[in-house]
Amino acid sequence: MSIIMKDPYLDELKNDFNKYSNDLKKLKKKLLKTDSQQDQEKIISKIDKIAKEMEKNQKQSTKVTKSRIKERRLKK
Repeated sequence: MSIIMKDPYLDELKNDFNKYSNDLKKLKKKLLKTDSQQDQEKIISKIDKIAKEMEKNQKQSTKVTKSRIKERRLKK
């Protein structure tokens, strides 16, 4: 049985994650098209930055989800 939670903060985190994913797809296409080493380095740097943001996002989402589940258990 899965628990579906409607939570504005979790929804915001999910939307942010989706935006990061879309940005990564665009950067990947740019990276494959460019032959300039300098441009490639800049794109890779942006990819790394987005990947770190995605990781923070996922950690925060996990913390919030666990907290919300705990709150629900305490209410019962």
